[in-house]
Amino acid sequence: MFEEEQDNKIYNLIITRGIDQENEYGQFSEKLYSKPDFLWTESMARDYAPFGETFFKNVDLIVILSGLYNYNKEPIDILIKKAEEYDIPILLVRPYGMEIVPEELEAKAKSVVGWNANCIVDDIRSIVNGDYDEICDDF
Repeated sequence: MFEEEQDNKIYNLIITRGIDQENEYGQFSEKLYSKPDFLWTESMARDYAPFGETFFKNVDLIVILSGLYNYNKEPIDILIKKAEEYDIPILLVRPYGMEIVPEELEAKAKSVVGWNANCIVDDIRSIVNGDYDEICDDF
């Protein structure tokens, strides 16, 4: 019997926040905490615009909660520009309970995922490690 290789990497994420009427940020972070074999930390700032390479060089992935986009377009658009500038991959999470995501966000993302904790973690690992063949299809 083979044991899976232990993933001891601590993934440094930026997760979108802002006006969040459905508490998607709280629900998303609960999904991550529900996976005890997934180690992560979060880089946070009130405004990412003034930050440059020193801040972003250690960020592994930007998670965009697409349900927050309508009320937080400007800060999310800034994060997308920073992702492009510093070559940081984007994981797009569908609005809670919905399948449709904004097309302009989908075009920028490496993957689009729903709310299955296993798929979220698998996609984060796959994207950061460059295993795009291992992207989870949860819909």
